[in-house]
Amino acid sequence: MERLNVKDLHLPLGFTFSFPCKQEGLASARLTSWTKGFKCSGVEGEDVGELLQEAVTRRGDIDVNVVAIINDTTGTLMSCAHKNRECRIGLIIGTGTNACFMDTVYVNEGSRPKTRPYMAKLDNDVDLWDSDSVEPRQVIVNTEWGAFGDDGCLDFIRTQYDREVDRVSLNPGKQLFEKMISGMYMGEVARQVLVKLTRDGLLFGGKFSTQLLTPYAFLTKYISMIESDSKNSFEETRNVMNLLGLEHATDFDLNNVKLVCARVSTRAAFLVSAAVATILNKIKRPHTTVGVDGSVYKCHPHFHDLMEKKIEELTIPDYKFDLMLSEDGSGRGAALVAAVSERSR
Repeated sequence: MERLNVKDLHLPLGFTFSFPCKQEGLASARLTSWTKGFKCSGVEGEDVGELLQEAVTRRGDIDVNVVAIINDTTGTLMSCAHKNRECRIGLIIGTGTNACFMDTVYVNEGSRPKTRPYMAKLDNDVDLWDSDSVEPRQVIVNTEWGAFGDDGCLDFIRTQYDREVDRVSLNPGKQLFEKMISGMYMGEVARQVLVKLTRDGLLFGGKFSTQLLTPYAFLTKYISMIESDSKNSFEETRNVMNLLGLEHATDFDLNNVKLVCARVSTRAAFLVSAAVATILNKIKRPHTTVGVDGSVYKCHPHFHDLMEKKIEELTIPDYKFDLMLSEDGSGRGAALVAAVSERSR
């Protein structure tokens, strides 16, 4: 604010808060639970918009009003929809994973509109506003799909490595879908596989390094580095092994490390693709743009192509789609929502 010379102005603020919340109003959201490795006391069950506003007020030197609290998926949807009117899905594949989508608002005769977000009309390709009403005809549904599987429905595809990653996490039994996909956990899943293969004498001559035995030392970015090697190249794979103290790795070892990383990241891409295809099949639009943000999607060399192919395979042929990279969904999306809120007020 000082740099832009706006410290003396009254400014509306849009706040992107990327955790499960109970949305009680545009500027009011109560934290349900921390995810993605966060653990901070005194926030769960509290209104994060109110907490932020109180913190701003305590400063006493700025005049900022929190007018909107949004999820990062909503920010991604907003930032992409601002450029592409066909955008109806916001998707995050980064430290965590989540998605939101636009769904139809049902209007009961003689009463205010009633949202029924899980019973979409066949004709979902409608204008966002009634021609004779100021009431919106659609609503954004935040799926919080990172918690998919917490009821046990994914146990049939969870592996021993997934169960070990979950067991040592800060939130055992929670966010199980996220733990199979996101950047917070993907590298650790791969490390668990490599440790098992080494322990069984199938990798690195059965010799461990301290780094390989350290939880979360195998970073998700290492998977992206390794996956960037061409079929017959081991340059980046060798660099990663050196970083992990595994200089004694043979070409046979490197080839198998590449295979493990490919399997882990491809599974992640296919799982998130199945979820996206489910939404596309539900909202039944002729063409939908999916706004995507997050470090895994941006940095992994094959994630986009893997997703395009698998979503097309799982989506009803009548429903076309494209994937659009979001530019700063968290910042730009929150700014757009705050601007619309302020203008409406």
